[in-house]
Amino acid sequence: MSHACSGARVSPSLQNGLEFENRNIRVRSEIMTETSEDAGYGLSRDSEALRASPRLFENPLLDKLSRVHWSTPLFVYVPVVACLTVASLRLFDVTSVLGGAALGYLIWTLTEYFGHRFLFHYEFPGAFGARIHLLIHGIHHVHPNDPLRLVMPALLSGPIMLIAYAILRLVFGSSLVYPVLTGFILGYLAYDMVHYYVHHGDPKTRVALALRRVHMLHHFRDPKRGFGVSAPWWDYVFGTAHVRPGGA
Repeated sequence: MSHACSGARVSPSLQNGLEFENRNIRVRSEIMTETSEDAGYGLSRDSEALRASPRLFENPLLDKLSRVHWSTPLFVYVPVVACLTVASLRLFDVTSVLGGAALGYLIWTLTEYFGHRFLFHYEFPGAFGARIHLLIHGIHHVHPNDPLRLVMPALLSGPIMLIAYAILRLVFGSSLVYPVLTGFILGYLAYDMVHYYVHHGDPKTRVALALRRVHMLHHFRDPKRGFGVSAPWWDYVFGTAHVRPGGA
């Protein structure tokens, strides 16, 4: 994303939108309508502005890699989870493997919450910082229903998993890292699938409706609240849960 690498530059169509907050507010004001709470909190899911998938990079390969079908993480990481599970069961009994996976899942949910809150919503200084913010997460708030930018590209999730492996191995050792990493990756997959579902699914159950509700509030009422996408309980723990109008 350096200026020295012309292929990785943000496309001209988005360079005029680098002041993300101003553009986001403008887009929200154009597309939000008064609806009941249960109807989606002002989200017009058929809106072209919400579903648009603008070009991000001048380089056609980079731009193509920035778009991901929702099922891609499953094809990439389910085999990894299967291999880790087999390796875990060769080293530990089932109870220990389940306990390690549960711990890994817990670690993921905290990673999801803090990453969303402090990295994805951090506003880097300067024009270049605005580009970084736009690429990391800002584009999702401008076009939240872009169906090809709702799960992480492997070029982003891959390094995250490698870093997680290195840290977890350092903390838990060369054996226990396998079940813990299994739970961590399963947590990540749950996050990606939930994120896609709350934007494009048709939730019927109380849990699914609640997950969609809090995430739509994050997009269309207060982006400084509701950082837990698949694990919204951390917002209650850390004081960032949405508050109903009037404090109810």
